[in-house]
Amino acid sequence: MSTPARVLSVGAAAPALRLPAAEVAKAWGRPGARNRCALCAPDEDVLTLAAEAAGRALAAGGVDPAVVDGLWLGTTRPPFAEGPSHAVLAATVGLSSHSSGALLAGSPHAGIEALLGAADAVSAGSARTVLVVAADATVPGPGTALETRAGAGAAALVLSAEQGTAALGARVTRTHPYLDRYRGDGESFTRDVYDARLFREEVFLPVLGEVGAHLTPFDVRAWSLPDPDGRLGGALARRIGVGTPTSDPVHAALGDTGAAAALLGGLGALDAAGGVALVGFGGGRATGVVVNVESSVPGAASVPGVLAGGREASYVEALRSRGQLEPTGEAVDMAVPPGSAMFVRGAREMLGLLGGRCVDCGTVSTPPSVHPACIACGGSKFELVPLARRGVVHTFVVNQTMPPPFVAPLPLAVVDLEDGARVMLQAVGDGSDLKVGTEVELVLRRYAHERGVPVYGYKARPRVGTAS
Repeated sequence: MSTPARVLSVGAAAPALRLPAAEVAKAWGRPGARNRCALCAPDEDVLTLAAEAAGRALAAGGVDPAVVDGLWLGTTRPPFAEGPSHAVLAATVGLSSHSSGALLAGSPHAGIEALLGAADAVSAGSARTVLVVAADATVPGPGTALETRAGAGAAALVLSAEQGTAALGARVTRTHPYLDRYRGDGESFTRDVYDARLFREEVFLPVLGEVGAHLTPFDVRAWSLPDPDGRLGGALARRIGVGTPTSDPVHAALGDTGAAAALLGGLGALDAAGGVALVGFGGGRATGVVVNVESSVPGAASVPGVLAGGREASYVEALRSRGQLEPTGEAVDMAVPPGSAMFVRGAREMLGLLGGRCVDCGTVSTPPSVHPACIACGGSKFELVPLARRGVVHTFVVNQTMPPPFVAPLPLAVVDLEDGARVMLQAVGDGSDLKVGTEVELVLRRYAHERGVPVYGYKARPRVGTAS
């Protein structure tokens, strides 16, 4: 008899920017609106959000990434259209090269598919500890109704065969071959539904209402319901006879986060005992699963704080961040192609943030692949070790003029890490919050989009209130 997968810990992430609906309305001469949605900065995307949420979930549960048997990633748009999205995230998080899992994509239903796929692997005994990540960053078409609702965010859960204070229970799935939000071949943006009223009355409410009706007998305390337009979530709640969904504040803060919505909307509710229903839809499918919480799940209490905040962006800044408004002029290509031998040989140390510790004196050299000898004693024997993710700024400079595709001002910082290593890398933001002695944390960011593929590295992000 299979054993239900248990939730060991959770984590969440939200991007840096927030686009007020009023900004969009002003640009198109329409009536204003009060809501806002989350928006990725130019150096953020699905993978950087996924890595941050995964890191928080692992830290909340005190889980060593090396013991994780697999990664299940759900997103509508993987950062590599065809490529190593799953492997890059696994390496960034620090999973073993022997870890398994799956990449699920193609619709907003992918997030809940990732959760159930991972849970089935644990229940079947093919994995003991797994990581589930649902992340999305929807790109709407300029001028479409989706512009004021298209959000971004990520949710992560660590599932275990034995440990955890919650367990996955009943699940219900219904299908209907309808066309909801979609992208055509070669299109970078997501389209609106063809007929909003038809979608509401003939598809969304009937299909999801049936899923909800089958879950209500399972003593559900809190509901995470999809809300693609800011009104459908409330209409669905009334149809199945439940109170205000716990996902409402998440939708209000971030907008519709696509594949991440079902999980993100319910993570905070895992902080208290009782049943929590996670309901997702997309691509002609709707699925609900009940998580039976016995006591607070580690990481759940911090979710509201993680999702709050964000700097307001103008409509022009939003278009630039989404790649829909590009600078003129000749861009400067990287000297080394992303698929070159240097990237292949150094990928694990770059993504896993590894250093070379000298066996003779203990000094950590970074990056290890370019240091054949210890920078302190000249020794030639090293062991690869994970670098500390926190440190202080030793010195920095802010470049005020940069050629495309770089965006000025661009700060560079030399950081002394907590383990004694010293690294030089870009900093998040415009450098206005940097000082010598500022405490920073290293976070994954997208450095460039070169030859059709994203290129990732780490940046220093000042920790709030730590400047000296």
